[in-house]
Amino acid sequence: MPAIPAQNGAMTTTIRAVLKWLAEPVAVLLLAFGATTAIAQPFYVPSGSMEPTLRIGDAMIASKFTYGYSAASLPAQLGLSGGPRLLARDPRQGDVVIFRHPEDKAMVLVKRVIGRAGDRVQMRRGRLIINDQVLELEDAGMGEAESQQGDKTAIAQFVEILPNGVRHPVFKRHWNGITDDTPVITVPADHLFVMGDNRDNSTDSRVAVADGGVGLVPTANLIGRAEFVVGSFDFLNMRGPASWPGLFRLSRFFHKIT
Repeated sequence: MPAIPAQNGAMTTTIRAVLKWLAEPVAVLLLAFGATTAIAQPFYVPSGSMEPTLRIGDAMIASKFTYGYSAASLPAQLGLSGGPRLLARDPRQGDVVIFRHPEDKAMVLVKRVIGRAGDRVQMRRGRLIINDQVLELEDAGMGEAESQQGDKTAIAQFVEILPNGVRHPVFKRHWNGITDDTPVITVPADHLFVMGDNRDNSTDSRVAVADGGVGLVPTANLIGRAEFVVGSFDFLNMRGPASWPGLFRLSRFFHKIT
């Protein structure tokens, strides 16, 4: 048997060394991709549509296994949409969910589930009606809403009670806005009716996609359930390095989302 040239043996050793060097970072990347696809993924809140539950500058974690998996579960959308959900489970009424916009799959949104398949949802004079039941609103005093410019204003806060008993806060300033009176909308199969808790500052299922809203959200677009806030920083009011320490909202760190 002819001998293997020394240079070939050296090249083999070098290739093995390179592969060994690459194995660890590749394994870490695969583990990170798998974790953000199957277990949990961080998200950031850029708007005030879910105030007071979520504030601008909150960083939150979503559990991705809660509702099953579809193309929407991938950390990057990769141009995919629709398709079946594996291990599918529908959200409860009142869950805060993260999902992809029905048309622009690159747009990730967070809203609260108000209606599920078969529910009839309507707004009348600013009050939410589900299956002909006007939901109870309890006065919760005054809250503070933040605009995209960082301005903070006082606003009336209420606790809304959903038909299944879930209680959640809402902000309400007006009772005669363009989204305060809607027709009855029956939620079709495999869809959700979602709303923001800041009722006068949320373009949600009350507004059709054709009119710039979210419309009814396919359950295949679900990414996960918002679980807790891991940190929060009021970046809108940064005025230089000296102001930074006071802008951390320490009370919201590891805050459970309900």
